[in-house]
Parts: sequence; C-alpha cells; structure tokens
Amino acid sequence: MSSPDPQVRAARNRSTTPPSRGPVVAVTGAASGVGDLLTRRLAASEEIKQVIAIDERRGEVSEAQWHVLDVRDPAIAEKLRGADVVVHLALELDLETDATARTAYNVRGTQTVLTAAAAAGVHRVVLCTSAMVYGALPDNDIPLSEDAELRATAEATGVGDLLEIERLGRRAPRAHPGLNVTVVRPAVLVGGTDTALTRYFESPRLLVVAGSRPTWQFCHVDDLVSALEYAALEKADGEFAVGCDGWLEQEEVEELSGIRRMELPSAVALGAAARLHRIGLTPSPAGDLAYTMHPWVVSVSRLHDAGWRPRWTNEEVLAALLEEVEGRHTVAGRRLGRKDATAAGAAGATVALLGTAALVRRARKARRRL
Repeated sequence: MSSPDPQVRAARNRSTTPPSRGPVVAVTGAASGVGDLLTRRLAASEEIKQVIAIDERRGEVSEAQWHVLDVRDPAIAEKLRGADVVVHLALELDLETDATARTAYNVRGTQTVLTAAAAAGVHRVVLCTSAMVYGALPDNDIPLSEDAELRATAEATGVGDLLEIERLGRRAPRAHPGLNVTVVRPAVLVGGTDTALTRYFESPRLLVVAGSRPTWQFCHVDDLVSALEYAALEKADGEFAVGCDGWLEQEEVEELSGIRRMELPSAVALGAAARLHRIGLTPSPAGDLAYTMHPWVVSVSRLHDAGWRPRWTNEEVLAALLEEVEGRHTVAGRRLGRKDATAAGAAGATVALLGTAALVRRARKARRRL
C-alpha cells in the first residue's frame, strides 16, 4: 500500500495537532499593584503561552516564571529572551517618594527595559502612563481626541516622568527597528491606588477653584488590566486612552459623594498650595490642582473600535473610591491622623489650604531648631 501524498500527510498533521497558544508576555513590576493583577490575569488566560514576571521581589503567581531583579539592571535583557511582548509596569509614582529619586528610577528603568527588549528580540513593549499627559487646560475639548497634542507640563506629581517615558517610547522604534511600542493612558485610576487625585476625595470639603470647570473621568484598575491584556495580545496598539465612558461634572460628583464644596479664588488656592508644598507640609505641588480645575477627559474610541468595553461606569468607580478612602483624612493633600482630622474639620481644611500663619510659623520654628 503506497504512502499518502506528503501534502495530505501535512494536512492530517495540522488537523490533529492542537493550535499553539499565544505570545510569551513579560511583565515588569509584577509583584504588586497593577502588575500583580495583570500577571494573574495573563497566567489564567488560554490566549497566553507563558508569563515572565520581573520584580525586585517574588510575587505570589506560581504559574509565572519569576526573575528577581531591578529593572535598571542591564541583565534584564537575558531574562527577556523568548518573550514576544513586554508590559512595563515597574514605575514609582508614590506621593511621598523623593522627586529626584523617583524620576531617576522611572526614566532609567524605562530606558533599560526598551533597550533590553530590543536586544532580546522582543517585538512589542507596552508602556502605561496616564491621560494626565494631555494636560488639564481650560480650553481643552471635552472629550479630547486620543490624537490630541500632549500639553502637560512637569508641574504635577510624576507627570514630568510620564512625559519623558512617552518620549522614550516614541524614540525607541527609530533607535531599534522592529520594536513596536504601545502606550496606554488611563484616566483617574481607582482601585488600591494613592494619588493626589484620589486623596482629593479624602478631604472634608471638595476644593473648587472659583471660575474653574472641573470634569471627572475615572478608570477602575480592573478595566486598566483588561486594556493592558488587549495590548499584550495585540488586539489594540499605538497610543490609546482607557477609562469609563463619558464623564461627571463637579456638581454631579458632589451630589453623588455627599461632600460639599469649599470654593476659593484661584490666586489664593494656587499660592497657598505652592507655599505649603515648598515648606514641606504637603506632598502635592501646586501643579496637581490644575487636574481638579480644568477638563482632561479623553475619548476611548480606539479601544472601542478594537471591541473592548469598560465594565465600570464613572458613578460606580466613584462609589468604589469613596468606600476605599472611608476613614482616611486628608487636608490639602496631607494625610492626617484621626485625632488631627477630628480637630480639623471643615475649618481645618481652610486653615491648612491657606497656609495660615500658625502652620507656617510652626514649620519655621522647627527649621530654626535644627
């Protein structure tokens, strides 16, 4: 009996061989926060062949292949060999971290990951920044197009780092032909996060700068993780925003939260915020206030076109945020203990924000004692 034609044999083999699973994805910053959530999601996905997890400590996802090292270490290139996609989430954006050290870590880490990925033969790197890079400006369209010019400045916490990361991402494909870079820009991120924008809702009163036009668009961390998975699977690429559909006006936020406003003139609010930050009483620079004053909501049409939909609404995310921050007390971006918060109340919020003589004198006396 003659053997089957080679083409017939090949067709039979293809029909009986299970399809190979998808890409090998490396995640930096995989042991905590968004990185941990994404690593868990990818490890459980039938569309992912393998997950390589990189962090300075080992995480809890046993299905991933772990490498413990600093992302600024050039040895990371060897750990990335065999990966198809790298999702870079090892960023330091803590409000309390020294700004110079934070920038050094974020910029050097991103540079190293991009260079190492190219050297290891990775074909795509996914960077996660923020919709804050568009800038909060009074003449912004509502919503902004994802193609809108990035008009942010480095005056708000971490935004200078994010702008530099985006610049590195745009430059990388020119420096390393064959390397593609996808940039994901979430709106106000909620879910285990601590930022100047989430602390805004820990205050006894919501500061509103007179004459401003605040609008709020949130992004639940679960939706960010699903968008990052889309990017890792190359279902969406380029530069795109992620967040809830639509936005909330300040009046809606106040009604939903039940927190009343405290309205101040622009010069007073910005001047006081700058003074309090300069003397070290608050972690947030005055530039953070712009994001509570002016619109910076963004269209998420590119993800929609790719078939993605958010699971959370702005109203639901705001409710989750209020539940998360319940019991925390922040005045002018500064966390207070329960005793301080009880004494502060709404009047204390005004005192702290305006940088009254009592606070300033206390700081100056402390300096003179040093």
